Amino acid sequence: MALLRGVNVGGNNKLPMKQLAAELAAIGLSDIKTYIQSGNVVFRHQSCPPKELAQQIGTCIAAKFGFEPHVAVLRAEDLMKGAKANPFPDAVTDFDGKVLHLFFLSAAPASVDEARLEAIRRPSDRWQIREDVFYLHTPEGFHDSKLAVRAEKILGVSATARNWRTVCALLELSGQKLD
Repeated sequence: MALLRGVNVGGNNKLPMKQLAAELAAIGLSDIKTYIQSGNVVFRHQSCPPKELAQQIGTCIAAKFGFEPHVAVLRAEDLMKGAKANPFPDAVTDFDGKVLHLFFLSAAPASVDEARLEAIRRPSDRWQIREDVFYLHTPEGFHDSKLAVRAEKILGVSATARNWRTVCALLELSGQKLD
């Protein structure tokens, strides 16, 4: 699956999902399904390394739509592994899973400046890193959380975040079932 960052947000980087699916089919992806307008695509593809496929998808979008978003390609198993490792199971029902976010990192951070993360964390925010996923629970809201905005920069690796509800929907679209 591909997680695109920064598409169809505030009228910027417009990317119609139906047109995107057609373009992705043209580069060899099959069984393409999209979820909501924020750049979530589930598909099948013959063996190609995820980073290479992410680059192909980004190049395709740039050629057809005039901008190149950050693209993270995950296998369904990787998404499932991240979901099962959720350190905040009590947060999955908060506001229908919309305040628990999983940041899928391009790599595990070389080092984590916990002091910087803690310095900008609201008292109610909770975070944890497990391998290449940064988990963030923001009971007071995600969009005005300084930790949500600055985590990627502090961790020093590129990331794209999805809320719990979206993670579960993508698992379902990919034929996976979270126990």
